[in-house]
Amino acid sequence: MGYYDEQDYQGRYKPQKSRKSGFFWASLAGAVIGALLVIFSIPLLSNLDVLPYKIEPKNQTAVTDEEPSEEGQEDSTAKKNLSIDVYSQITEAVDKAGDAVVGISNIQESTNFWGQTQESGGTGSGVVYKKDGDKAYIVTNHHVVAEASSLEVSLSDGTKLPAKLLGSDIWTDLAVLEVPADQIKVIAEFGNSDKLKPGEPVIAIGNPLGLTFSGSVTQGIISGLERAIPVDVNQDGTPDWQAEVLQTDAAINPGNSGGALVNIEGQVIGINSMKIAQNAVEGIGLSIPINYAAPIIEDLEKTGEVKRPFMGVELASVNEISSYHQGNTLKLPKEINYGVAIRGVEPNSPADKAGLKEYDVIVDMDGEEIRDVVDLRKHLYNKKKVGDEMQVKYYRNGQLEETTMTLGGETL
Repeated sequence: MGYYDEQDYQGRYKPQKSRKSGFFWASLAGAVIGALLVIFSIPLLSNLDVLPYKIEPKNQTAVTDEEPSEEGQEDSTAKKNLSIDVYSQITEAVDKAGDAVVGISNIQESTNFWGQTQESGGTGSGVVYKKDGDKAYIVTNHHVVAEASSLEVSLSDGTKLPAKLLGSDIWTDLAVLEVPADQIKVIAEFGNSDKLKPGEPVIAIGNPLGLTFSGSVTQGIISGLERAIPVDVNQDGTPDWQAEVLQTDAAINPGNSGGALVNIEGQVIGINSMKIAQNAVEGIGLSIPINYAAPIIEDLEKTGEVKRPFMGVELASVNEISSYHQGNTLKLPKEINYGVAIRGVEPNSPADKAGLKEYDVIVDMDGEEIRDVVDLRKHLYNKKKVGDEMQVKYYRNGQLEETTMTLGGETL
């Protein structure tokens, strides 16, 4: 039965059309109106630049050279040229420390067959760390200044100054120079390398490949702390020392040696020293921690040398001696295949006064096991001072003995 809502002229109710037909006509009308709205709005939408979001860079200022349009009008074809002033913690750190890093030229003179003087040499980097009266002081690497006939320092503005070598230390690869202070404007600030963490950002500043690339800046992170790198001081193929260094992936190339490794605050936390250069190796640079370097720098500045404890012995690592001589010459027990053999003792030296002799094998100092010459030097140079007493355990004719030694004031 149909729906009835209204009456006809005879007063009878007449049926209304089904509601389904009403819905149909209403939907059709809505679709037509919607289509018309889309068609008429397309031209308006084409004039709008619609972006999902906009990023405003931190600490950056955007400047446009576009002429302002008249009120109520927009030029849809105008192109905006933006000039961004980037200023970050990295640029602030470089601004703070960059001019304190200088170039160092190692000038070496030689005379040829005809009696003519020739000059040659290399270049490296250095860091101005102190200014006192009319003098300024620069720290660099020992290998940068080694065998120099004269030294010259190049400042960031191109000024060249004659430099005097105050002291150099082969064991730590550090050296200190003195220059006139009147042209020195910026002094580096030392940080605290003991508080560094792996992953912390750092910046290397120096002169890679010579003065042509002076003031180069590379960025990286602290890749490792307290790395022990064997160093062959006398170039005989056997390590004489272990350098305690920081590892970084900031690019360090020849000429960067002696330059600064700085933290994000622009403080020097390391003196760049070397990189591991092998075909299969990439991104391993090494730097001397500034806390380790600071007392060496102070000694070199004041006295021209580093005063280290003196034993008065000539040494050889047991692991470099054949098993035949370990057993027959040194007479070591079979289970002892480590230690440091004494090859010679200087008369009236601390070792001589302590009763040590040729062929004795040192295996312990102050309760610390000594496996080779590097261990002995690390204990002697890093943990003892001139005048200190040291307990030494050693093997003689197969028997373990002990003595007390009062250390003198010369190397070994």
